[in-house]
Amino acid sequence: MSTSFLIIGLIISIAAVVLLIIKAKMNPAIALILGSLLLGFLTKVPLTDITGADGTVTTGLVNVINNGFGSMLASIGFPIGLGIILGQFVSDTGGASVIADKLVSLFPNKWAMYAVGFAGFVLSIPVFFDVTFVILIPIGVALMKKLNKGIGYIVGAISIGAGVAHTLVPPTPNPLVAPEYFGFDLGIMIAAGLLFGIPMTLIAVTIHGKLMDRGLWNAEKDENGNGLSVDELILPEKLPGFFLSLLPIIIPIIFILINTVAGAVMDKTPAWIDFLGQKTISMLLGTLAGMAVSIKILGLRRTEEVATNALKSAGIVFLITGAGGSFSSVITASGVSEAIKDMVSNISNNIVLILLIGWILGLLFRQITGSGTVASLTTFAIMQSVAATVAIHPVFIALACLDGALFGATVNDSGFWIVSNMTGFNFTGGLKTYTLGQAIASVVGIILIIIVGLISCLFV
Repeated sequence: MSTSFLIIGLIISIAAVVLLIIKAKMNPAIALILGSLLLGFLTKVPLTDITGADGTVTTGLVNVINNGFGSMLASIGFPIGLGIILGQFVSDTGGASVIADKLVSLFPNKWAMYAVGFAGFVLSIPVFFDVTFVILIPIGVALMKKLNKGIGYIVGAISIGAGVAHTLVPPTPNPLVAPEYFGFDLGIMIAAGLLFGIPMTLIAVTIHGKLMDRGLWNAEKDENGNGLSVDELILPEKLPGFFLSLLPIIIPIIFILINTVAGAVMDKTPAWIDFLGQKTISMLLGTLAGMAVSIKILGLRRTEEVATNALKSAGIVFLITGAGGSFSSVITASGVSEAIKDMVSNISNNIVLILLIGWILGLLFRQITGSGTVASLTTFAIMQSVAATVAIHPVFIALACLDGALFGATVNDSGFWIVSNMTGFNFTGGLKTYTLGQAIASVVGIILIIIVGLISCLFV
């Protein structure tokens, strides 16, 4: 089958997924599975397994989809589930609020925007965006009142910090899955997410704040006064200390990074380091630490309820992640991945262009679908085959894809409405804070990724 026909088949399949999500309001996981089937049909993947005369077996479409789903969740399912439970423990015990209060208190009032932006970054490593936002808004509003500044400053800073960490730093699903697609160590993803994410947050908060200083915000046009009350955050009577609150978050990060460093500097990594640094074990240890803190603060019965509630929200994450693996598997089985490699073979030495392609694809899918998860997984599936042809570490391609998916969306993005409804913003208010803030961070990110990526090539 010709390269052009395979690429056309991919485009049609992606378009179908997008239309199903946008127009039919279909669950992204189901849309991705249907898109996988369509791609298989268009590229003439056998419907069932075929055994050749020489005994070789060509895997049929259904098994390709099943295998892709299973292989993805086999390697990443436990870490995702454990990460969601861990985040729920940190949130429900009040640990997230403790971390937020402590981090904000470390900054002078004149650096309030950076304080809440950085707090949003730290909290969104284990905790979902909406929870982070609810926790930080009352703190931020109090600070802004002291400084006599508008709410647009603080909402922009939170949106930037929380969005960047959620997009780039495991154990949130998108960056957690990235190493599986591109074939590098999870510790590298954590290190890269932190090393790029922190300056991205600080620079983007600065730029957004300067735009606010220049009169970007118009309270009469941007606020409607109908925001939800976020002053009454329900917290346990007894709260954990700062160290105990932070412990579940840092345990998996430390163990994974130690394993990665050991693998880089030692001829043979000690078995116990390798064991503890495996993502499933390290996430389990972090979750157990979160459970211990929860039992201390909430008691055993309430702790069990927290874990159960967390798993309810994990189901859709599992399905979308697995369906993304299915889509990627069909791309490979159909020959589309080889077609993509052939298409970029002439530009594979142009590192900047390759990184920009990954970023633009992530950006487009985020704008079209409104989902950072769908945008990331779809872009990973397309760029996966490209990574092997480019003379740059694949983490930079993964970062470019993720960073593109960070670019803020609007009406089709649930985060946009969470921010707008909770703070009493009109459409323009949400656009000037959530959307613009994350768009700035995304642009800053791709510039940093390109610069550092090019520098890294000098040492390869």
